[in-house]
Amino acid sequence: MRRRRENRGPLIVCVHVPRFQLRVACGGAAELLGAAVAIAPSGAAAMRISEVSASAQAQGVQAGMALGEALARCPKLQLVPGDPIRVEQAWEQAVRTLEGIGAHVEPDRPGLAYFDAAGLLGMHGGLDGVIAAAGTALLRRPRIGAGPTRFCALAAALAARPRRARIIAECEARRYLATQPVSTLRHRSETEPLVPAVERLGISTLGDIVKLGAGAVADRFGEPGTIARRLALAHDEPLRPRRVEDQLTESMKLADAGSGLLLQRTLEVLVNRLLARPERRGRTIRALILSARLVERGTWREHVALREAIADPHRILLALTARLQLLPTPAVALELAVAEFGPATDDQRTLLDGERTARDARRRKAVGQVRALAGPHALLRVLVVAPDSPLPEHRTMSTPWLE
Repeated sequence: MRRRRENRGPLIVCVHVPRFQLRVACGGAAELLGAAVAIAPSGAAAMRISEVSASAQAQGVQAGMALGEALARCPKLQLVPGDPIRVEQAWEQAVRTLEGIGAHVEPDRPGLAYFDAAGLLGMHGGLDGVIAAAGTALLRRPRIGAGPTRFCALAAALAARPRRARIIAECEARRYLATQPVSTLRHRSETEPLVPAVERLGISTLGDIVKLGAGAVADRFGEPGTIARRLALAHDEPLRPRRVEDQLTESMKLADAGSGLLLQRTLEVLVNRLLARPERRGRTIRALILSARLVERGTWREHVALREAIADPHRILLALTARLQLLPTPAVALELAVAEFGPATDDQRTLLDGERTARDARRRKAVGQVRALAGPHALLRVLVVAPDSPLPEHRTMSTPWLE
């Protein structure tokens, strides 16, 4: 496809780093050259591999394939444990680097992000300068594509070379998308489940989906098919750049391979510490990220979205404790981070009445007096985290007092 220097309308740039999670898990791209490698299943409940290397893919192994089938197709397949914590940290650093060139980034998933280049052309000397700045900012040799919509830019990035971006003009978008394989839809969460069914019917390109007609596609494939047809016709939703939030994180190592009561007590300490951070500025919390480093090599990560934005430590702890049951193996460290803040409010909807209300009012008054005399960190709570530990210093732990 011939590159166009001039584009009218919105110009979306897609930055795609192939096999990003696998590269991080293996320590870099060099370890992937010539080796059949895949990310091992994260738990016994889902025995399916994740990202695979190019060598494994050439032997018929695909991401999402059952472990037994993958080993049958490639007996020499090497399995490496996933490391979602390092992946998240590396991708966060990459996104912030893109934001450093002035881009308002919409991160889709680790290794895939979008931004609008329209406001950066004057800053970087045109579209080529914007693309060069994005490629220089990321050290993992990304594939870069540009087009009038997110999906068109994605298709261009998937076909681009590491050091040569592909740009699709608005007038060529539909014609270009019609020639792209239906496997492109795997990179969109709304249309990913549609791909196997479409391929079984012998539909190989996006143009074939368009030829079926809107009624037939909606009748046969439902809403995912309707979305896929709209994407193939170069219609997409506008970008949703992320809001840059303060990074509040608390972590703690466990004396022993933690489980049960020790994990719950440690999690309670992390919640209290996170809410006591002055950077929170009274804001509520809408979503958190709970992660752990496992006894075996690898990490575990879980995104916890709360039903409403709150700052009540008891309700937050209740939502997080249930997720601890999903740990695949014992943990040696826990980490808790704020994924999204809510509005600042003092209304935590705590239903208190009668004597309890009066008692809490007296306690708050006493706490305020102590803090006024001895400082904001004068009051601490003592939590029993490991009552059976032979070491006295491991039995209890101090945490900030919260109302």
